Amino acid sequence: MPDLQNWPTARLLSTAARLVEHAWNEKLASLGLTHAGVIALEVLDAEGALAQAQLAAKVRVQAQTMGKTLSRLEAHGHITRVRSQSDRRSQLVSISDLGKQALESSRELERNLTPGGDAGADDLRDRLASVIRRLGTSRWGGAVPEPMELAGNEGLSDHG
Repeated sequence: MPDLQNWPTARLLSTAARLVEHAWNEKLASLGLTHAGVIALEVLDAEGALAQAQLAAKVRVQAQTMGKTLSRLEAHGHITRVRSQSDRRSQLVSISDLGKQALESSRELERNLTPGGDAGADDLRDRLASVIRRLGTSRWGGAVPEPMELAGNEGLSDHG
């Protein structure tokens, strides 16, 4: 094992983030979910039915990437898609009851993922949110969500 005491903070953060993401994705797979799918479900649960393009914009991914995520969610019964009555070219996406159950299960998995639970987590969360706001502004352009809007999942990558 490398001497972690000598690692720069950025390397510790990056490595920890990758390890947490891998562990979480392994657990999510048992629910038929991915990290990207959870974030899409969170937005749909909070905001109701949205067009695919609106959903993609809200989670800051390309519409094509969102389409792949939605196809996986639909295959597992976590969402429904219906043609929009006002614009027949677009589909309205909604979270299903099964999707709501899977989302709640994913939240429980996430709460129990890291050793020590939430012990001392408030300071760490504040610092991480600060890093995300500072670095996210240039990466994502415009305003970066405040910590409460992040809902514990700070963004969605295009890999997922």
